[in-house]
Amino acid sequence: MTTGTDTPTPTPGPVFGRRTGHEQVVFCQDEATGLRAVIAVYSTALGPSLGGTRFYPYASEDDAVEDVLNLSKGMAYKNALAGLDHGGGKAVIIGDPRRDKTEALLRAYGRFVQSLGGRYITACDVGTYVEDMDVVARECRFVTGRSPDSGGAGDSSVLTAFGVFQGMLASAEHRWGSPSLRGRRAGVAGVGKVGRHLVAHLVEDGADVVVTDVDPAAVERVRAAHPGVDVAADTDALIRDSLDVYAPCALGGVLDDDTVQVLTASIVCGAANNQLAHPGVDKSLADRGVLYAPDYVVNSGGVIQVADELQGFDFERARRKAADIRTTTAKVFELAEEEGVPPAVAADRLAERRMADVGRLRGIYLGS
Repeated sequence: MTTGTDTPTPTPGPVFGRRTGHEQVVFCQDEATGLRAVIAVYSTALGPSLGGTRFYPYASEDDAVEDVLNLSKGMAYKNALAGLDHGGGKAVIIGDPRRDKTEALLRAYGRFVQSLGGRYITACDVGTYVEDMDVVARECRFVTGRSPDSGGAGDSSVLTAFGVFQGMLASAEHRWGSPSLRGRRAGVAGVGKVGRHLVAHLVEDGADVVVTDVDPAAVERVRAAHPGVDVAADTDALIRDSLDVYAPCALGGVLDDDTVQVLTASIVCGAANNQLAHPGVDKSLADRGVLYAPDYVVNSGGVIQVADELQGFDFERARRKAADIRTTTAKVFELAEEEGVPPAVAADRLAERRMADVGRLRGIYLGS
């Protein structure tokens, strides 16, 4: 605990006894600013852990811990398959960002991140934005996802959408023998930052696109840019549409047992994180002949961008790296067929192999 004036000292929390595989979990509290946060480092086998900071009004500290443990593990796998020299980490700040976020709180949080000496590098996530990272960076060197005015790359949605589209091309080639969505009907659920850019790629490729979003203004922005796009009443109507490709680009957990049974698309490839509602949904999709492109494989364009920023951001360099998502997705499908497992399992195996192989050379990252 800290008064908010001294360098904070991370305090251990009650996670010992859980077999999570994490290297480190840090509980952070600053009474003066109201900061309550948890930082989880899953692995530094590939290098310093990298992952965003989520600012969310969790119902309990246990819920926050559960989320940060799952998210940090997911980042380790995502970074591994993206070919980055970064392990997986994540942080959560407990609170309502609309009410509780202040400069003082973010700066206190930045001091906690700094205290880890580079074992964890933070960036934006739900509830945090590039301007927030600029504030955190006033107290911490280990921040990315910053604004262009502060030497950062800014909004990562462009490369996230580009990467998802590369995953779609790999999926189309695997399923239909041609890396194109021309003449195919693609449904995009969620047309905010990432989804609207994905729609542009699909339209340019010649796809027939139908969209939905809980925000009517988001739908109208897409229709203004692309008048030929159709609109579904809601996500349930979209998945029942006669689709070739379904792209979840909003909330996670959208692929559950009920959805799988009514889904018409033969490919699922979207930007949303944690699309599978529970283990086993990936097998249900495979049993129905639906090709699932694992979300953390295809939506890694954003983390590729923020990782590139650490070198001094170069958009074309980052775009070339994000283009490799197509090759990686194809490798996942190939391994899935070779080993007779769903693509989600194959993706996990590829990530685990890279972490194990490179990790033998590097061990635990000690920071700088």
